[in-house]
Amino acid sequence: MRWSTRPRAGIRALTALFAATLLGTLSATAGAPAASAASQEGVGHRVGGEHGPSPVWLGSYVVGGQQVFCVSFRLRAPDTDEPYQPGDELLTKWGTKLPKDEAANISYLLLRYGGTKNPDEATALAHLLHSWTAAPRTPADLDPKLPADKIAYDAPGYLKAMSKDSAGAVERLRTDAETNRGPWTASVTTPKGDQHVGEAAEWTATVKNAQGKGVPDVAVKLTATGGTLGAPAGDTAGNASPQAAAKDVTLKTGADGTVQVKLTPTGERPKLVASLSAPAARPYVRVPVDTAAQRVVSTGGEQELTAQGVVEVAKPGKVQVTKTDANTGKGVGGAVLRITGADKKSAALGADGKPLTGADGKPAVVTTDGATGGVVVENLRAPQEICVVEASPPPGYTNAYDPASPPSACGTVKPGETLALTVSNKPNEVPRAIPAGDAPVAMMRGTVETSYSGLGLAGIGLLVLVGAGLAAFAARRASRR
Repeated sequence: MRWSTRPRAGIRALTALFAATLLGTLSATAGAPAASAASQEGVGHRVGGEHGPSPVWLGSYVVGGQQVFCVSFRLRAPDTDEPYQPGDELLTKWGTKLPKDEAANISYLLLRYGGTKNPDEATALAHLLHSWTAAPRTPADLDPKLPADKIAYDAPGYLKAMSKDSAGAVERLRTDAETNRGPWTASVTTPKGDQHVGEAAEWTATVKNAQGKGVPDVAVKLTATGGTLGAPAGDTAGNASPQAAAKDVTLKTGADGTVQVKLTPTGERPKLVASLSAPAARPYVRVPVDTAAQRVVSTGGEQELTAQGVVEVAKPGKVQVTKTDANTGKGVGGAVLRITGADKKSAALGADGKPLTGADGKPAVVTTDGATGGVVVENLRAPQEICVVEASPPPGYTNAYDPASPPSACGTVKPGETLALTVSNKPNEVPRAIPAGDAPVAMMRGTVETSYSGLGLAGIGLLVLVGAGLAAFAARRASRR
């Protein structure tokens, strides 16, 4: 940070320079002894003068085409063309280690506000950085007669000299840093229950601060493997949104620090990876390549944070249906069965979540094998309760068939397993002929055999004898006449 590149009355000319700026994604700069015509002010305000502290630029600078913030108070602005190389941890103006919480605050603020275009926010950010890195060790450090490399930052004086909006931004940014500074944590929550190929479900990514609370307004990149991403949960556009069938998408967290997205599995192990830029615990600096030129340092105040979630897609199940004779237990072929849901009306679901229907729009039908009476239906969604309902009986089993209450069987298909179901039918009764007069009368032979007791047979014999005696008596009477 500098006072000015031009001499001012009552202001001591700046000579020795050592600037630390926060460059681009969190940089800090330091200056060389000679003034640089290449330095350029960015976004902010000039603060001070009149009855307050000497006026200084509180805001950003443009260095190498990037917006930077100085953290070494009253040292000259950086050269805009200064090259950089990795350096050491950012220290205070006095060469001491920054307290842990202040270092974390600097990293967070540079991450969240380093690219601000709001002059009041830029002024507030520069003020806070000077407050933490150039705070006076004793009141003597505020003596205005001290050279630029020795004088401390008069935080109360400059805060009082700011506009109301800039001062309000100072408090807002300070509170934000205290609340949401790092280290952050990220996590991915997979859907509850089973997930199936071709069926979208809600996944959640969460970003939390050092206090374990959600961080809002964080850009999170979500990348799917073994699946495609649809619209965020709650988006009324659904899969018709521009995010439909995408492999990755970047969304911002809500007030609770979470972001939701719909993922549709296309493979057996869909995975969702969440990646984001998070504030590092401490900022680190970079130094100029040409050490004889103006010295510029930058902090590495951010880090990449990732989290992922993986699920096993539920494997499809199948059902083995056997049609049997109710009397013999043997398999019966030719039975037509509908594959339905638990209500025996709607179609069962395939592994892709779509209803299994026939050309007529009704639940699909299968026909049992003539040799075994069995049939297998594969690729069913699991778990799922299904029923097999007889649509039409096989030949020889029509008499006992009731279309209003057809034979059926139900059960639950489990992932990767086979459900065995049996449906029985009563065979038609076999007819037998009994003489009645000159014409035979057809009767249905029942399945219950007729039997007689000994006493019953004796009774029948007695009736026959009595009948014969009566017939003889009647014949004698007729001959006497």
